[in-house]
Amino acid sequence: MSDLVLLALHYQNENCHIDGKIKVGIKQDADWRYETLDTAKRLFAVARRASVEIVHVRLAVRPDHRDVIQNNFIFKQWVELGAWVEGSWGVDFYEGLEPQGEEYVVTHTRNNAFYNSTLDDIMCLLKPKKLAIAGVSTAYVVECTARHASDAGYNTVVVADACSTATREMHNNALAAMALIAEVKTVDELAAEIQHSGK
Repeated sequence: MSDLVLLALHYQNENCHIDGKIKVGIKQDADWRYETLDTAKRLFAVARRASVEIVHVRLAVRPDHRDVIQNNFIFKQWVELGAWVEGSWGVDFYEGLEPQGEEYVVTHTRNNAFYNSTLDDIMCLLKPKKLAIAGVSTAYVVECTARHASDAGYNTVVVADACSTATREMHNNALAAMALIAEVKTVDELAAEIQHSGK
């Protein structure tokens, strides 16, 4: 499936590791934390075996947070917690979900992965027809990015079991909202589709 690209969003310590500062990605005591992250690792393995390009999107801001426009609760919280600081452990990729080889890495500073980043430029190089999107958190970076991708004309797939947010209810509500603008699939369903396509 050469026309498919996987966008891997915010698989970083700050919102995936239990010691990270951001708890809306995976609630600190969530019992599905490691299940989600293990499923994401399986998704990466599926993509790499099929030579599907993975583009990793990371969030990172200036140490003084002067580049954060604090126009809502989420962005104000980053500043209050001192989160997402470039060069810190928090913005490092979660163990096992790091980029490999020559995989692209994009840095941005908001929720939509396309906003204020080089992602559009990379998409112009790769020219995919379909984007598979997975990451943390479902209700923020995943939903914002899926909506943009759909508006931009991409056939969009949200890989549901490789995503998570603060609560199961928020996760399920976000998936239900995105189902109108994207296909919602599991890793196994996407793997079967890739295999059927001959990759």
